Amino acid sequence: MTTTRLPTTVPRKGVQQPDRPARRRRREGAAWVFLSPWVLGACVLTLLPMAVSLYLSFTDYDLFNAPNWVGLRNYAQMFTEDPRYWRSVMTTLLYVVIAVPLQLALALLVALALKNMRRGRGFYRSAFYAPSLLGASMSIALVWRAIFNDGGTVDNLLGAGGWVNRPGWALLAVALLTVWQFGAPMVIFLAGLQQIPGELYEAAEVDGASAWRRFLSITVPMLSPVIFFNLVLQTIQAFQVFTPAFAISAGKGGPADSTLFYTLYLYDRGFVASHMGYASAMAWVLLLAIGAVTAILFRTSRSWVFYASEGDR
Repeated sequence: MTTTRLPTTVPRKGVQQPDRPARRRRREGAAWVFLSPWVLGACVLTLLPMAVSLYLSFTDYDLFNAPNWVGLRNYAQMFTEDPRYWRSVMTTLLYVVIAVPLQLALALLVALALKNMRRGRGFYRSAFYAPSLLGASMSIALVWRAIFNDGGTVDNLLGAGGWVNRPGWALLAVALLTVWQFGAPMVIFLAGLQQIPGELYEAAEVDGASAWRRFLSITVPMLSPVIFFNLVLQTIQAFQVFTPAFAISAGKGGPADSTLFYTLYLYDRGFVASHMGYASAMAWVLLLAIGAVTAILFRTSRSWVFYASEGDR
């Protein structure tokens, strides 16, 4: 009986084979070389400015003189001595509560309409997405201000005066600009809807379920991870709104502080009043607030977000 021996590689004499730790170190070194631009950018453009901002939040700094350490005075003044600060907080919260649900509802409604469209879906998807690319620009915000100003389109159609000059309506005008930019969440909703198995709708239709019942019992649970994803992203963006409020109120937050958003007041304190230490403290409070709201959303998502792989809520 003949046995076949597998060929083996014999190291050449005088050639030392590298050990595994050495090869691993070389691979890790190559990885860090390719990652170095990102690491350098994160350190120089993100982490270092954050550290400087944290330090400035404990100082009195006016951009022209050396920072003067004041400890927690900026935070104490913010919470106890500044009524405009609390008005900016309430204005921003009201804006988030109005704009985010309306934007997501409109995005989901349009995504449902596009899902069953056979012709022209690509064109309409691009057309509805375009405002998300343009809406954050100053030019669009100025056009929006002209539309809702005295003598503008809304005034001519409704005859109710310019919204941007009325304290009770100016915030709604800014919120509608955000709602108009529903293209990004719409595309995400459309992608999620296309992943729902059609057999579920067919089975429900055979059982006699109405369209509304199919939406509540199939679409919403199966789409809940996507709804949660859009909710988190749009909430974070809403807390940081700046350009529309700046353009519509000419940087003043008017009328009667009705559009004094948090970031607009932060800009006013830092770059108009030259209280950069105070503005840095506001920025860190905003960061902590967004983190807290995001944590609450993740915590409550356990009761309403359905993941098919888990089999339960």
